[in-house]
Parts: sequence; structure tokens; C-alpha cells
Amino acid sequence: MEIRILKEPISLSDVMALAKEQFGEMVKATVDVERGMLAIGGELHCDEEALLLEDGSKQQHLWGINIYPEKPEKDLVEFDSMINVRPSQNNRSRGVDNPEIRTRILRIVKKLVHP
Repeated sequence: MEIRILKEPISLSDVMALAKEQFGEMVKATVDVERGMLAIGGELHCDEEALLLEDGSKQQHLWGINIYPEKPEKDLVEFDSMINVRPSQNNRSRGVDNPEIRTRILRIVKKLVHP
């Protein structure tokens, strides 16, 4: 599957189709909280991260998430990725420990993934 960088919105049904092609119920995505965009459809978050870095993103602004397109909006995004483990930014878990960054991620997903 080809990784796509989303700068413009796509439909939730398109995300569902991507999920079904890959993991069934979810699709991986990497969000650039500085540039307000995301890469979607990689087998690994690090593949999406690499593509965003090539596109001009900075590593400290990239966060891995999983999107569950068939779940209710409050459960749409799961903050869980190995690329999120970065003690240098006080993030010692696979989640996103900083509530401000989580909020920014959710805003970007809401802007780019429409029902």
C-alpha cells in the first residue's frame, strides 16, 4: 500500500477503505503537529515518519497514532506508537503524554478526516 501525505481532507469512508486493505479495523498515521498534516497508510509509523521527513517535516513534531474509522469520534484516535518514545521531549511512553500535543493531533485529524 502506498503511504499518502494528507494536506487536504479525505472522507472517513476513504479511511475505512484504507483500514480494510491493511489491518482491518484501523489504519496507522503519523501527524506533523507543526505543519498541520499527516501521513497515512504505512505498515509502520516509522515509514510514514520517513516520508514526512523527506517532505520537510522535523522529527520533534511527528507523532504516531492509529485511526479506528468505525469507532465513535471519542475513540477514533489511539495514541500508540514506538516513534512516540522520546525521553528528550519528556515522552517516555508509546502514547503522547503532553495534553497540548494530543489536542493539536486531534484537531489535525478532525480537519483532515471528515465524516
